[in-house]
Amino acid sequence: MKSQDVRKQFLDFFKSNGHLIVPSAPIVLKDDPTLMFNNSGMAQFKEYFLGNGTPKSPRIADTQKCLRVSGKHNDLEDVGFDTYHHTMFEMLGNWSFGDYFKKEAINWAWTLLTEVYKIPKENLYVSVFEGSKEDNVPFDQEAWDIWKTLIDEDRIILGNKKDNFWEMGDQGPCGPCSEIHVDLRSTAEKALVTGKSLVNNDHPQVVEIWNNVFMEFNRKADGSLEKLPAQHVDTGMGFERLCMALQGKTSNYDTDVFTPLIAKVEQITGLKYTSDEVKNISEEQNKTNIAIRVVVDHVRAVAFAIADGQLPSNTGAGYVIRRILRRAIRYGFTFLDTKEPFINKLVEVLANQMGEFFPEIKSQQQLVTNVIREEEASFLRTLDQGLQLLDNVIAQTKGTEVSGVKAFELYDTFGFPKDLTALILKEKGMSFNEAEFDASMQEQKNRSRAASEVSTEDWSVLTPGNVETFVGYDKTENEVKITRIRKVDSKKDGVLYQIVLDNTPFYPEGGGQVGDKGTLVSANETIEIIDTKKENNLILHFAKQLPENIEAGFVAKVNTDLRTSTSKNHSATHLMHLALRNLLGTHVEQKGSLVNPNYLRFDFSHFSKVSDEELRQVEASVNAQIESQLQLVEHRNIPIKEALDKGAMALFGEKYGDSVRMIEFGESKELCGGIHVKNTAEIWHFKIISEGAVAAGIRRIEAITGDAVKNFYQNQENTLAEIKETLKNPQDVLKSVASLQDDNAKLKKQIEQLLKEKVGALKSELEKDFKEVNGVNFLAKQVDLSMASTKDLASALGSSKADSFVFLASIEEDLPNIHCYIAKELVASKSLNANAVIKELGKYIEGNGGGQPFFASGKGKNAAGIAEALAKAVEFVK
Repeated sequence: MKSQDVRKQFLDFFKSNGHLIVPSAPIVLKDDPTLMFNNSGMAQFKEYFLGNGTPKSPRIADTQKCLRVSGKHNDLEDVGFDTYHHTMFEMLGNWSFGDYFKKEAINWAWTLLTEVYKIPKENLYVSVFEGSKEDNVPFDQEAWDIWKTLIDEDRIILGNKKDNFWEMGDQGPCGPCSEIHVDLRSTAEKALVTGKSLVNNDHPQVVEIWNNVFMEFNRKADGSLEKLPAQHVDTGMGFERLCMALQGKTSNYDTDVFTPLIAKVEQITGLKYTSDEVKNISEEQNKTNIAIRVVVDHVRAVAFAIADGQLPSNTGAGYVIRRILRRAIRYGFTFLDTKEPFINKLVEVLANQMGEFFPEIKSQQQLVTNVIREEEASFLRTLDQGLQLLDNVIAQTKGTEVSGVKAFELYDTFGFPKDLTALILKEKGMSFNEAEFDASMQEQKNRSRAASEVSTEDWSVLTPGNVETFVGYDKTENEVKITRIRKVDSKKDGVLYQIVLDNTPFYPEGGGQVGDKGTLVSANETIEIIDTKKENNLILHFAKQLPENIEAGFVAKVNTDLRTSTSKNHSATHLMHLALRNLLGTHVEQKGSLVNPNYLRFDFSHFSKVSDEELRQVEASVNAQIESQLQLVEHRNIPIKEALDKGAMALFGEKYGDSVRMIEFGESKELCGGIHVKNTAEIWHFKIISEGAVAAGIRRIEAITGDAVKNFYQNQENTLAEIKETLKNPQDVLKSVASLQDDNAKLKKQIEQLLKEKVGALKSELEKDFKEVNGVNFLAKQVDLSMASTKDLASALGSSKADSFVFLASIEEDLPNIHCYIAKELVASKSLNANAVIKELGKYIEGNGGGQPFFASGKGKNAAGIAEALAKAVEFVK
């Protein structure tokens, strides 16, 4: 059975049993600050489990793209080494929100597996929760009784809290679960060892394929459990593992989910992947297999994350994506001998394979390919740099053990992998101190953990069952009551309070727009609201203190100055998006934005620099729309199909409901939940400040509107006045500046010529000062030159004599600099290293530096140390 059929049969089965089939949410979460990525099928439904929202249907089924690479659920380091862990995977799921419970969920799971998919019953085992005295949760007798009507009791296993009580995190919805495991071993293997003894013991062919979670509790901050308002069902079946079972394989990587990607890697590298069915393979082949598994797994995770709007970067979710991709590049580099970008070539295969069910990977194929190719090229350059740095570390190491601290610096600062360091050192008969490396790693983790540590108390609910509403499209001031509060304590922000209101005018951060600020005012006090965010369908107002009387009536007042400036920038973003598409082409799509009171930032797909002339045309187009005084046309609750039929732009990576809000300004039509001006004339004027690259195929424009434009031109005018004054108020400023530039260019040429002559004269003079020391032509001198000229002189002197060792120093702007040239034949014959010389002698000038074994330079702070550095230089050749 092909994987596409496996997915379709699952969804068809649950559709026939009254479930609404919904599309996968984006893999990158944008409206849940507690998670970077969708790490389970239930993540997009959290608000329904918590009672903060109403689902489209009480019964839902889907297949959800999931990513498990951070936090509690982290499978990254297992990927490649076994045959069933993945970074990205599909989770087939069926959901009940207060509708059916254990009986229906268990019976449907059994029917689908044994009657539709026809998995032999004798290959299946099930588990139920044994209970927990610690949590005061009893043995799940109900699940046991249902299962024993379907399967022999000797195939039912009791599971502990670790295996059979599912929790989303330290806090939140949870409950006992009942897992289904499949035994894929041969008949001979089953005769030797019972499958029951291998369940939950990490056997690669006895694996869990389906988990039925009976969500009935909420884990509170103090660790205790409370009953949820309703009983829910949350099930998840690993699509890749199910395909393995149905296709008669013993490895997920032998299924058609992965074989097309593996075939492409084989074609590119000329290496062969061996199926899991092949036994007794060589150690070399096993390394190849692991590397290929890493590559084909990781490209799926990275490609879908980019398609959903998350670019690789140095922080947050972007850093995680970059780390996954770099792990794949490194395995290719080390074990597949790929020294050029190649992973990007797999994207086409992936798009052809999964594009029918996940259209985003097909429509974003070119962008994903370009971004991955650029990231590959960048990290391969980093690896080259790391190899040079590692050579320097080796040269400075006495003995065969490199400092673990140095190895960690390579890893932490340059991203040079630990195991690649170990591999290279092993080839040279060396190693590094792993205990020191691990200690440095732990120190960094402790610092990071301490910096991001957050303690969140439980909600104190003042108004049970109240549904909070947003009135901010129509009001900036409103009478409100507080419905719930909680305290949050973090190392970064200190103690803050999250306040929920019954009907708030405060806009919560979202869609690129920052959250509103303002005040809560009662008869007796004023509480400052410093930010507004959304979490699990609740609008959270952040304050540094709580009102003395939280049950009082308040007036919520949005800071309208900030709101007005933000709305101008947001509406200008829409106008600019239209202008870019009209000018550059419809391939332009929004890939990220930031809208705050000060400026707007807009990331978009485009494969070349936007020229100055094109930027002027974009500015002109936006300002023409502003001058046209286009009225805002707002559709509050329009069916998404109708909005798209009207030509509205929908953004990839965003999660839309059946009803959406559509914003129109003339030809500009976008799905958007943000705050906008009522008429484009309110924007006043639009000015682009900068344009540049963010990643391959992604450009960024920053721009300003309104008062910020007035301030910009005022600053320009002030600067021009200062220039005029400096130039003694000439009639033609441009002519005066051009004349200055011409004079400067002539003087530079004269100085360069004088310096050349000075360096030439010094070279002739210093050549006489070489001394032979231990078979080496040695020279150590201080000269009166700039750092650049001293460097040139050192190189010229070194090249003038065979077997030369030149060490020069000079002072520029009161700061010392040193340079060392060593003839390449001496580097080889006497194991001399210019980099090591600079590191050692740099101590005397309180500086550092580096370079290559034959030439290195450094700078320092203590010019008085030059004399001692010059005196010590000779010791390297004695």
